[in-house]
Amino acid sequence: MTIQEIQNEIVDEFSMFDDWMQRYEYIIELGKSLPLIDEKYKTDDNIIKGCQSKVWLQGEEQNGKIAFTADSDAILTKGIIAILIRTFSNQKPADILKANTDFIDEIGLKEHLSPTRANGLVSMIKQIKMYALAFEAKN
Repeated sequence: MTIQEIQNEIVDEFSMFDDWMQRYEYIIELGKSLPLIDEKYKTDDNIIKGCQSKVWLQGEEQNGKIAFTADSDAILTKGIIAILIRTFSNQKPADILKANTDFIDEIGLKEHLSPTRANGLVSMIKQIKMYALAFEAKN
């Protein structure tokens, strides 16, 4: 699936919920399903700066695409990074770099987060794009 198709799927899933409490619960469930990051990647180098909670993000190139793994010490944040991993993992660096993130506004995520969590979300996206930039530059 393309990044846009995945984003559309996420928007559709979130539109099924009537209120934000249900959406928060869904985000938490997504966090629980996040594949565990290897403990060796839980280092200071992989911590995303600008997040209120600790978020570790690791990316590696596999067949011209980037596979991301992540974890967080906060359950809601873990769900947020799970949404981003689902969207951007196993995509080509160039596609990640040109992808927009309007779907985050469409599901209303940023407006329902505290300012510090919203900043953390921006930092997560920025770090994913930095990985893409680094892998793109190597090729």
